[in-house]
Amino acid sequence: MTVEEMRKRKKDLGYTNEMISEWSGVPLGTVQKIFAGVTASPRYETMRALEKALDAPWLSEEQASAPAADRGRDQKSAMSAGSAMIREPAVAYGLSQGQQGGYTLKDYYALPDERRAELIDGRIYDMAAPTSIHQILVSEIWSVLRTHIRKQGGECIAMVSPLDVQLDCDDRTMVQPDIVVICDRSRIIQRCVYGAPDMVVEILSKSTRKKDMFIKLNKYMAAGVREYWMVDAKQKRVIVYDFETENYPVIYGFNAKIPVGIFGGECRVDFEELYDYVGFLYEKGAEE
Repeated sequence: MTVEEMRKRKKDLGYTNEMISEWSGVPLGTVQKIFAGVTASPRYETMRALEKALDAPWLSEEQASAPAADRGRDQKSAMSAGSAMIREPAVAYGLSQGQQGGYTLKDYYALPDERRAELIDGRIYDMAAPTSIHQILVSEIWSVLRTHIRKQGGECIAMVSPLDVQLDCDDRTMVQPDIVVICDRSRIIQRCVYGAPDMVVEILSKSTRKKDMFIKLNKYMAAGVREYWMVDAKQKRVIVYDFETENYPVIYGFNAKIPVGIFGGECRVDFEELYDYVGFLYEKGAEE
């Protein structure tokens, strides 16, 4: 919902800035500046909070036709009782929940630069900021892959997120895997990786676990990714799908040296060594 649309909704519903501030949790001064046009580019979180407060479809037809003061009480009650119903982590700035499943790259590219998200089959999924252990694992695994490729003088290239991967070569999916290995360099274009990487590594987190383990697993397999690793820092395990063999998934502990299938097992990632390196974070309770 744009600011102009919010202004119209606010007027139609007869809400005051004070009401919207109370329901959304946005400071009254900020609300006033946004609706007065003083703040030209409000933050994404602020816009989402205002959108929730102005979401008239929560109200029944009878409530919507009631006096503004009564509608306000109904709106506040609905926000308290049904907040779970409106929490949609996959909704992006300026886009409506009802459109989920119908988004395209045009919508994806319209997102604010500071907002990380993925587009999967027309749905937009927000991505939380990575944790310390997530970033260490990404950098260390990438380093092993990159070092092996350099030593072998191969054509493959290992890359890390944030990096757009137009997985299906259509306008309905754009993902950002943590690590990718691409051996066909023609797939690397200026704006993204165009097509399926040969290998994908995802570090599971609380916010992405289900998406990475189910939605993206099926997407990667269908798109032609040859090998997919899911690194579960919390459970201290690595789930490996080598789609070129019939023996998958294979589950390793953080005490294993895991062979990279696309390199014929000549490259191995020593997770026991990695765990020793990041162990201090587990002692602090900082695992995913």
